[in-house]
Amino acid sequence: MKRPVVTLIVGALLVAIFALLLFTFQVRQSEVAVVTTFGQPTRNISEPGAYLKWPWPIQRVYKFDRRVQVFEDKFTEGLTADNNNLLTAVYVGWRIEDAQAFFPKFGGGSIQAAERMLEGVLGNAKGAVVGRYQLSDFINADPTKLKFDQIERDILALVDAQLRTNNTGIRIEFLGIKKIGLPESVTQTVFDRMTSERKVLVSRLENEGEAEAQKIRAQANRQAAEILAAAEAEATRIRGEGEAAAAQILPVFERNPALANFELRLRALEQALKERTTLIFDERTPPFDVFQGFLTNRAAR
Repeated sequence: MKRPVVTLIVGALLVAIFALLLFTFQVRQSEVAVVTTFGQPTRNISEPGAYLKWPWPIQRVYKFDRRVQVFEDKFTEGLTADNNNLLTAVYVGWRIEDAQAFFPKFGGGSIQAAERMLEGVLGNAKGAVVGRYQLSDFINADPTKLKFDQIERDILALVDAQLRTNNTGIRIEFLGIKKIGLPESVTQTVFDRMTSERKVLVSRLENEGEAEAQKIRAQANRQAAEILAAAEAEATRIRGEGEAAAAQILPVFERNPALANFELRLRALEQALKERTTLIFDERTPPFDVFQGFLTNRAAR
């Protein structure tokens, strides 16, 4: 009796597993899915988890990678607003936003078909936007005059609008200019223009530098003149004070010439002894003769 029971249990488990595989399916975090009923898309699934379905041929599940995919278009030539040929290539990051719209639009959800369509849309949008801008907006000696950010936004807006109008189920996450180039026929002309613009920029910077240098020199000369004037005024004041003091002392010296002579000799000695100098001198030589009586009296003691 045990063997038939085990066989029945194993058989039941296999039937359950087979039924589970037939009537359920799983969508991972990195996937989106579309369920078709008799070949027509009827359900779009964008959240991960387990779901029920009818077995084939009633229903069938198609899964797609929902992660961002990077695509680059070809390096193509376009005409700028000032009639210059320019080679450009752009890259985009795109993902499937609506699998139910994406599936029938591209032959059962073919990624290759989607990228072929995307290449055409990018080419048209890129050509339209390049034609709105001057060549100097793409290539310029002054980086502040480049308009890459605005150009990329314009291309993205056109591409996104066309994809939504056609209900492709695709969403563009980012777009950027990968590289730009010039045909050989216009390369030298552009280089000459860039050289000319660089010379103009250098000349302008030199003129601005010279003007600033003149401004600094003028300011320095003005400050020097102010300092010299202040110093001259202070010197005049000091001379005036000295002359006034001398005018007060002069009558005293005129009445007593010996006192004036003694004062002058003392000042000369003060200057000579200012740095703690050791002197060897003749006491008979002025102004050291002031010590003559002092040394004689000290020797007598």
